Amino acid sequence: MTRPKTWIPDNKAVEKFVRTIFSLMFPFGEDIEETEPHDNDGSAREQLLIVLDDLTGDREKVEADFLASLPELKKVLLKDAEFILESDPAATELIEVLAVYPGFFAIFCYRIAHSLAGSGVPLLPRMITEFAHRETGIDIHPGARIGSPFSIDHGTGIVIGETTEIGKNVKLYQGVTLGALSVNKGKASSKRHPTIGDNVILYAGSTILGGETVVGRNSIIGGNVWLTESVAPFSVVYHKSQIVVRNNNDFRESGSFII
Repeated sequence: MTRPKTWIPDNKAVEKFVRTIFSLMFPFGEDIEETEPHDNDGSAREQLLIVLDDLTGDREKVEADFLASLPELKKVLLKDAEFILESDPAATELIEVLAVYPGFFAIFCYRIAHSLAGSGVPLLPRMITEFAHRETGIDIHPGARIGSPFSIDHGTGIVIGETTEIGKNVKLYQGVTLGALSVNKGKASSKRHPTIGDNVILYAGSTILGGETVVGRNSIIGGNVWLTESVAPFSVVYHKSQIVVRNNNDFRESGSFII
């Protein structure tokens, strides 16, 4: 049977492939940091060839190159995990970060998807990162360029656009958006998303937009900041709002509240 040109890989097959690669890199019950990710039983190769079917003309080369890249990818991901461990007081050991942190799983999915995107594979990288999106609430486009180490804490609601560039030692908290100023289709091939320098912290709810927007190294962007212009290195940017605390007994209802 000849498949139609619009054939799409099965989502379940993609999810199985992602989980197989994760288990290959981080085999629980073994020395995770020392064990090399070798596909001894051929299961990863078999599943990758399945999801690559009809997506690329040279599946065998893509498969071989990807599997050969896993040891280096693992080193990068361990640096990410160690950075998360160092950054989060609630994290007690490396195995906890690897096993349960949604931010780490989203980073893992992004890094393998980015690797495949660099090999010219269509569709599959997006399917991998959308799987992570469904699982974690973290949306990272595989085309983004993210240095290592990289930390995502909590993570829910994070959006990182396709042309985003992120340096090393960057920390993101929940609700951060690194997006475009507009969704003009004519700008699809241009730099639409911001550049984040090394050692930057982006706190919860901050929104940074635009391809020309650069956050200089060693800067701190506070919670709920809306930023559409560049800031110099070593900046602290914060949103100042007024909080009013009153005694409830003296508070007279204005009638303007609607629930």
